[in-house]
Amino acid sequence: MPSSPVDHARTGVRPTMKDVAAAAGVGLKTVSRVVNGESGVRDGTAERVREAIEALGFRRNDSARLLRTGRTASVALVLEDISDPFSSALSRAVEQVAAAEGCLLFTGSSGERADRETELALAFCARRVDGLIVVPAGDDHRYLLPEIASGTPVVFLDRPAGGIDADAVLSDNAGGARRGTAHLIAHGHRRIGFIGDLRAIHTAAERERGYRAAMAEAGLPVDDRWVDCGPTDRARVGEAVRRLTAGPDAVTALFTANNRVTLAALHHLPAERRPAVVGFDDLELADLLTPGLTVVAQDPAALGALAARRLFARLAGDAGAPARLEVPTLFIPRGSGETPPNGI
Repeated sequence: MPSSPVDHARTGVRPTMKDVAAAAGVGLKTVSRVVNGESGVRDGTAERVREAIEALGFRRNDSARLLRTGRTASVALVLEDISDPFSSALSRAVEQVAAAEGCLLFTGSSGERADRETELALAFCARRVDGLIVVPAGDDHRYLLPEIASGTPVVFLDRPAGGIDADAVLSDNAGGARRGTAHLIAHGHRRIGFIGDLRAIHTAAERERGYRAAMAEAGLPVDDRWVDCGPTDRARVGEAVRRLTAGPDAVTALFTANNRVTLAALHHLPAERRPAVVGFDDLELADLLTPGLTVVAQDPAALGALAARRLFARLAGDAGAPARLEVPTLFIPRGSGETPPNGI
């Protein structure tokens, strides 16, 4: 006779698939199929197995599964900062795809530090995750070559890998910045400032490239004094805003190149001769500002989902050449980028 649920709870002995099979009156293979989400089990039988699993408190033994299949049913995601709304949306999208594939997702934040990225990525690999998605903080990813050679697929998200050929899922950063800048030009602006992140960051460099391309296409020179790139802290961005918007040759518009820069800039915009603003990345409540904030919006849900699907395609046996996949941005005019120079 199989042990009762009460017996397992009292003794602390974990119920096995054999216990579930005995309780449900089915074979061990049937229980395995239900536990692993496989087809070939009648609805009534599957329901009986699930009831037995619930009654016994059975939990799948992933250690045994690893020995049998070589897979842990887990993947990992290394982000820049999980507290950032963009990173949170990426994580949620990856987790949804992973859950649909029957996998757990482990997540860690690098804090934009290359050494922390390396530490996290290798720690996840040491714990035998089946695959890895990385938002790069560093620019040399050769440390992952042994893991890739041993069969762990790696997909890079938001920024490409450095030093290796690997799958990458990116936003159209240059195209989005070009469109946002062209919008300001179309509304009469000729002196347009650019406040960006550190140029060593791929996305920052691409957005500056898009800004300069739009100016060149319009036949407008770029005064290097109009471009200010560096850390995204509020003090640095505030100083950039004050410098760019002061004096007789002040810029009449600003393109702010990510959500942290935009938020910092909004705190320091002058009350008089307020410049037009277009930001890269959407912000929560941006439509409630006066005027509403015009943005070039990324699609983090699409980015995360595409990266996850690419990873699971690799796990399913796709051995094609590394691909660079690009997700379009969306331009959302709300008012802040539509004002003419100096509000005239």
